[in-house]
Amino acid sequence: MGGDYAPANAVLGAVEAANENSGIDLFLVGKEKAILQVLNENKISFDKQKIINADEVIEMSDSPTSALKTKPNSSIVIGAKLVKDKQADAFVSAGNTGAMMAASTLIMGRLKGCSRPTIGATFPTAKDTFCLVYDVGASVDCKPSHLYEYALMGSIFVKEIFGIQKPTVGLLSVGEEETKGNEVTFATHKLLKESHLNFVGNVEGRDILKGTTDIVVCDGFVGNIILKFAESFMGTLKSTLKSYAEKGIMNKLKALVTKITLKGALKKFDYQTYGGVPLLGVNGISIIGHGSSSALAIKNMVLRAKEMHDKNLIQKFEESLKAYAESK
Repeated sequence: MGGDYAPANAVLGAVEAANENSGIDLFLVGKEKAILQVLNENKISFDKQKIINADEVIEMSDSPTSALKTKPNSSIVIGAKLVKDKQADAFVSAGNTGAMMAASTLIMGRLKGCSRPTIGATFPTAKDTFCLVYDVGASVDCKPSHLYEYALMGSIFVKEIFGIQKPTVGLLSVGEEETKGNEVTFATHKLLKESHLNFVGNVEGRDILKGTTDIVVCDGFVGNIILKFAESFMGTLKSTLKSYAEKGIMNKLKALVTKITLKGALKKFDYQTYGGVPLLGVNGISIIGHGSSSALAIKNMVLRAKEMHDKNLIQKFEESLKAYAESK
């Protein structure tokens, strides 16, 4: 029931993913009547036994942690409990981000050895590859050990999902030199340098889109600012083209040609391709989508959840975190 276009996009996208991958056993959690209406309007056949009624909805304006207590019959709370109780392997939602993180952390629980769960964002690069940034908003204040855990889990995720055997890790700072940064970056640099991870040193903000490293770690305060700035890029570009086109017929023709060219060239910037972001470090697969998620974005979120399950990422995270804890 979460997101700007719920429940239609959530239902249509999830069902499409299940139809595309026969290995997905799909449950739809939300207001049963509303879900059935979407299914009927689109002439979709779906097992009613797999519709789990949730009468309450956590709105975007609700306080995340208090909503878990005041709205126990919401789709977010029930979805997280399904994973906790081993009735589901993964939970996908485009609902209230804070509530999703709170429900996943408090209900599903953290993995042993994980101090702070993290969410990352996938950025396209000039090298036609991807750079994943951790953290982009799960925790605004981070200790060096937290940043190390982000790098550790991020490396496993990139290796398993993108097939990069030794993902490179960069530490976001105000300069490439080891002597630049603050107390947190100095201490984190030492941890990463002494680890088995493929750490390449400090990187700057420009290195994210340059593709200097596969993974960049930073605290969630800085990471969320980077993410929101990046999300505004396409909207600003469209507005600029529109303003240019309104200045005359020739400008309009030039803008049209440019728009067609850019549409193909910048397709990799479309968040729908990636769907949502996994919350790493919780005891189960939890994928959080954008509030404006389309059916395509939901579909890709569900398919990513299936891929994470098939590659047994939760166990791999836990084993690596345990090894790190024992080495300290």
